[in-house]
Amino acid sequence: MAAKKESKFLTYKNKPLVRNGNTLYYGNMDDKFVVMFQILTTKDLDGVSVADKVSVQLINTDPEVRPHDRIAQKTEKKGLYNAMDIGSIWLERALAE
Repeated sequence: MAAKKESKFLTYKNKPLVRNGNTLYYGNMDDKFVVMFQILTTKDLDGVSVADKVSVQLINTDPEVRPHDRIAQKTEKKGLYNAMDIGSIWLERALAE
């Protein structure tokens, strides 16, 4: 019987998802790209604060690349679900190249 590998991070589609305040990082930092989500605005939904406007950026993790050139793609989406959807697609495509 194989032991299940323990993960310290929450995962989404088998990739780590780490939150620091209003910023979420999706992907493995050892890969060539990761996605950064920044929650720009929130709204109150039945007493719970939920993400409203979210910035999505596909970022190159190569330390040799200038910081300005690290952003491969960026957009803003309404809601975290829409942001996660496009971010996961971008990451899959970038890692497949």
